[in-house]
Order: sequence, then C-alpha cells, then structure tokens
Amino acid sequence: PSYWGALKQRSLKADILLSLFLSIFLVKGVVNVLLTTPLWVVNTRLKLQGAKFRNEDIVPTNYKGIIDAFHQIIRDEGISALWNGTFPSLLLVFNPAIQFMFYEGLKRQLLKKRMKLSSLDVFIIGAVAKAIATTLTYPMQTVQSILRFGRHRLNPENRTLGSLRNILYLLHQRVRRFGILGLYKGLEAKLLQTVLTAALMFLVYEKLTAATFTVMGLKRAHTH
Repeated sequence: PSYWGALKQRSLKADILLSLFLSIFLVKGVVNVLLTTPLWVVNTRLKLQGAKFRNEDIVPTNYKGIIDAFHQIIRDEGISALWNGTFPSLLLVFNPAIQFMFYEGLKRQLLKKRMKLSSLDVFIIGAVAKAIATTLTYPMQTVQSILRFGRHRLNPENRTLGSLRNILYLLHQRVRRFGILGLYKGLEAKLLQTVLTAALMFLVYEKLTAATFTVMGLKRAHTH
C-alpha cells in the first residue's frame, strides 16, 4: 500500500508541476509577444525589402535601416502597426500547451503497455507531439508573417490590413489562391527546425523530473 501511495503522490506532484510550468510559460509567452512584436515587424520588413512578389496587392517598402523603418511605419500606418500580427502570436503561445497535452496523452498510452519508458520512447513521442502542435498552429504562423509584413491592400482605397479584424480574411484569401495547402507552405522547414529540439527537450525534462522526484518525492514518502 505504501508503494502505491507513493506512486500516486508522485503522479499528483508531476501533474501539479506540469500545470505550474505551463502557466508560467503561457504568462511569459504573452509578455514576450507584447514586448517583442514591434521588433519582429521591423525585422520581417527589412528581410523582405527588395524581394520581388508576384502578388500585386503587396506594397513595396524602402527603409534605410531599423530606425528609419520604425519612423516610416509609425508615420504612415500609425504606432499600432508595430503590433501587427499580435493576435496570431498570442494564439501561438498555446503551441507548447498543445504540445504537452499530446505528449502526456501519448505517454500515458504507452505506460499502459509497459512499466517504464525508455529514452528512445520519450524522444519519439516528444517529436510526434511537437509535430502535431506545429502542424495544427502553422496556419497562424503563416498569417503572423503576412501581418508583420503588413503592406497589403484590402480594397481599391488601399487600406492596409489590421491584425485582429482581418485574420479570417487572410486565411480565406490564402486558401482561395493556393488551396488548403497554401496554409502550410514552408511547414517542412519548420518541422525540421522545431521537432528535434522539442524531442531533446522532453528527454531532458523527463530525466530531470525523475531525478527530482527520486530525491524529493519518494524519499519523503518513505519517511512517513
């Protein structure tokens, strides 16, 4: 009985630790988005400056540098344009939560069949969970990039896109022009970038969690 009590206590502590971790991560993500979006907007525009686009709705830009980009954006589009793409960025904060949800679900399914997961098991389910989360949220990343660039025309009056109210419009336009796969252009590169990193992170996470509860959880349970 003491063994099962210790096991349940360990599982409860793990769930509490995971919930706390996700809460902190989400708050940190929201603050990070609000503070860094202006830098990402300028960064995206400077990187795409001079590129040739087949889409005639895109307005060309001419910035001399970071300071000039900030100045022109505020002057021509208003200071709120520096936060173009904020809404999809905030939605993308939930990517880790989706990732952890699938990871825990896959892990529990495997634990029904075996007593303990190997390092390879953890690596694989971590990679699968990240791949699922990235695939589900990738359309938002596509829209995020479009909104950060910002220089699109919505109508003959040449009004430019706002971040929140036109997100569905952008998704619709993307699907209409390129089909549903248009929402996933560049997904392969994104998966290569994130999946391996996430798999390694989960492997380290499991090792650290096991070590922590070995030192603090089980020893404490044995003392009662």
